[in-house]
This record gives sequence, C-alpha cells and structure tokens, in this order.
Amino acid sequence: MTTSTQPSLGVLDLERGLPPGVAPASQGLAGSMINPATYNFPIILETVAGAWSDIVIPGDPALEPACIAAARRLVERGAVVISANCGFLIRHQAAVAAAVNVPVVMSSLLLVPSLLHQLPPAAKLAVLTADSRHCGKDLLGVDDPIEQARIVIGGIEGGSYLSQALQRPLPPPDVAAIETDVTACIKQIRAAHPEIAAVLFECTGFPLVAPTIRRITNLPIYDITTLCSLTLQSVCLS
Repeated sequence: MTTSTQPSLGVLDLERGLPPGVAPASQGLAGSMINPATYNFPIILETVAGAWSDIVIPGDPALEPACIAAARRLVERGAVVISANCGFLIRHQAAVAAAVNVPVVMSSLLLVPSLLHQLPPAAKLAVLTADSRHCGKDLLGVDDPIEQARIVIGGIEGGSYLSQALQRPLPPPDVAAIETDVTACIKQIRAAHPEIAAVLFECTGFPLVAPTIRRITNLPIYDITTLCSLTLQSVCLS
C-alpha cells in the first residue's frame, strides 16, 4: 500500500492474491478504471478484505464492514471520491456513503435512472453485466414497472472472461476474451431488442473494450469510468 495525502480517486479493490506491494496488471491498461491516465488524476487502492469475485458477484452482507473500513482508509490517504472495482458492490453503496464525507459512486449502475431519462420513451437501455443471474432489478434503482421494462439485462456468464475472473488468485484481465464475450452478448440482445439506444457496462473490466464496442454498435457506451470522471470533475480541489 502506497501512502498518499494528495487528492486522489479512491477505489475499493477486490482480493487478487498478489504479493504485498505488487500493482495489479490492469492498472497499466488503457481505459482501466484503476489507471490514473484514464482520468489524468491520481488513484489509490484499498483491498476489501474477503472480497473475492465469487463472493462479491452473488453478494454477501458480511462484506459491508470491510467495505466501510477500506473506504475510511482511502479517505485518510487523500481520496476525494470513492468508487469500487466491481459493479456488484453497489449493494454497499448506502452504507459506505454514510460512513465517509466524500462522494461515493460504488457502481455504474447508479447511472441507470439518469440514462433512462436521456432516452426517448420508446427506447431501451442495455445493461451489460459480468453475470446476469445476479444482476436483479433491485440493483438498478428503478421502481416504476414501465421504466423497468425499458431495461434489457445481458450477461457474459458462460464465456471465458467470467470464468477467469472467478479464479483465485485473480489473473490479469484477458482483453481479447472480454471483447469476444461482450461483442457476442451485445449482438444477441440487440437482435432481440432493436429498441436498444444506449449501453451501460456494469462490469469494471468492460471499459477496456469500450472504444471497440462503440465502433461496432455506433451506440453511446457508459461505464464506471464515465461516472468516476463526472464525479471527479464535480469536486473542488483548490
């Protein structure tokens, strides 16, 4: 853990099984949510104890104290915004936001209500997730059944990337596998729902292929880096 007191984006990270002091491989990848170049802003990480992917994705309330503790450590180290390196940690959004005095954006799923308002009433929003079996309507922040019907959830379960992401230790992200799985998923759900007018990535690994998916689909693509960038720009650092 690197000590920092400069204003930074603080990220609650998953367990990776890396030796102490070894940076995650994804920190150097273009478009990664934990690459400082993505925002032109410093980033600091704190691992949430026990937060392995296979626990975080289905959810475990027992992780909440560890999320709060990690967020507080990030604030002590200079974090001016808190986010998380898995969209499914939205389950702990309220608890973490209540525990610290900086903006907390735990998941891109927080954007769902806003994106629906941006689209024509007949248009649909695609939410692409690492595992649609665990991405229920309770995570989307939309109660109106009419608005819920405008959300199409697609998942890459069964593909190569999710099986890799569930391993212990966590391997470096396979960008080619992400691109293959995400492209296939989008093709499938667009065929079934031609009304899709925008795409939101839940998974924090998907921003690595966002430029490619924008070119393929010619649709607006939103992800956790969209939300972090917006929030960082709202914070006064002077």
